[in-house]
Amino acid sequence: MAAEERAAKDAEAARLAAEAEAARVTQEEEAIAQAEAAEGMSDTEIEALAEEIEEQVEAAVDAANAPPVREAVVAPMTTLTPSALDEDEPKAGDAQKGLLGRFFGREKKTVVRRTLDDDMLEQLEELLITADMGVDTALRVTANMAEGRLGKKLSVAEIKELMAQEITRIMDGVARPMPLYAHKPQVVLVVGVNGSGKTTTIGKLASQFKAAGKKVVIAAGDTFRAAAVEQLQVWGDRAGVPVLTAPEGSDPASLAFDAMEKAQQDGADLLMIDTAGRLQNRSDLMEELSKIVRVIRKKDPDAPHNTLLVLDATTGQNALQQVKVFQELADVSGLVMTKLDGTAKGGVLVALADKFGLPIHAIGVGEQIDDLAPFDPEDFANALVGLDR
Repeated sequence: MAAEERAAKDAEAARLAAEAEAARVTQEEEAIAQAEAAEGMSDTEIEALAEEIEEQVEAAVDAANAPPVREAVVAPMTTLTPSALDEDEPKAGDAQKGLLGRFFGREKKTVVRRTLDDDMLEQLEELLITADMGVDTALRVTANMAEGRLGKKLSVAEIKELMAQEITRIMDGVARPMPLYAHKPQVVLVVGVNGSGKTTTIGKLASQFKAAGKKVVIAAGDTFRAAAVEQLQVWGDRAGVPVLTAPEGSDPASLAFDAMEKAQQDGADLLMIDTAGRLQNRSDLMEELSKIVRVIRKKDPDAPHNTLLVLDATTGQNALQQVKVFQELADVSGLVMTKLDGTAKGGVLVALADKFGLPIHAIGVGEQIDDLAPFDPEDFANALVGLDR
C-alpha cells in the first residue's frame, strides 16, 4: 500500500513539473515578444524588463525542478541532483572574458539592444583607456565604431564585433614576421628592460630558425650577471644552438665584436646578441647599448640587421616610453610582446601600433620553447574584446 501511495505522489509531482515546464516555455515566448515590442522603450526600461522576465523564467524552472513533498518517515535524508537552473548559474571562472565582459556583465538569454550614443561611446573610451590603449587610440577606435551608427540599437555581440574590427584594422599593417636576408651573418640585436623576457624570446626564436634550416649562433651579451648567462645557455641547449660567452664583467661590446667574427668563420646564417636589461632612465646603461651598436658597425656597417625590442604585456603605458627611447638609441626594427598568457591583455600593443607603426613579429604565450606565436591581428583583437570564434 505504501508503494502505491509513493507511486501516486510521484505521478502527481511529474504532472506538476510538466505544467511548470509548459509555463516556462510560454513565458520565454512572451519574453521574446515583449522584447521585440520594446523598441520605443529606453535602455534602462528594457534592461529592467529583461531582469523581470528572467526572474519569472527562473522561478518557473525552480518550480519544475522542486523535489516532491513527502512524509519525513519516507525520506529522512535525500541527496538532490543539480537542477537545470544550476547549469545556468554563473560559476567561478565563468565570467565573460575580454574587455567588454567587464563592461556589459553576463549576457541575458533575452537579447537586449543598446543605443550607441555619446554616453555609450564615452564609457567605451574610458574602458579602452583603462586597458592601456591610450587616449588617442581609444578615441580613434570609438570614433570609427560610431561612424554611420550613432543612435542605432546594437546587441552586445554586435558592439564586440565592431570593436574587434576597428582594433584589427589598426593592427593589420604591423603584423609581419621578422625578415630574413641572404647576408651572413644576419645580426639580430635583442634589447629590452629587466624581466621583459629577452632571454626566453631569444631561445624560442633560435629554436624556430634552426627548425627552418638556419645555422644560428647566440652571444650572451649580459656579461654583468652570471645568472643571465647561465639561463641563456640553458635555452641554447634546448634549442640545440651554440652560445658564446665571456667572463663575468667583460665588456659586452667586445663580446659582440668577437661573436661576429666567430659567426663569420662558422658560416652562421644568424647571430643573435642578447643584451643586459636596460632601464631607459639609466643613462649609463643606455650608453653601453649605444657602444655595442657602434662596435658591431665597425665590423659590418649595416649591422644590426634587426633590432628586436622585447616588451612585457604587464608594462602598460610605460611601453610607449620604452619604444621611444630604444628606437632613438638602437634603431628598433620590430617588437615582440611577451607574457600575454597571464591576466594582461596587451591593450598597449594597439597603442604602439597606432603611434609607432613598428612591425610586431611575435607574441609570447607561455614558458615552453614552442610558446612563441606569429602575431595575428584578428585573433588578438577577438581575444582582447572577448569575442568567441
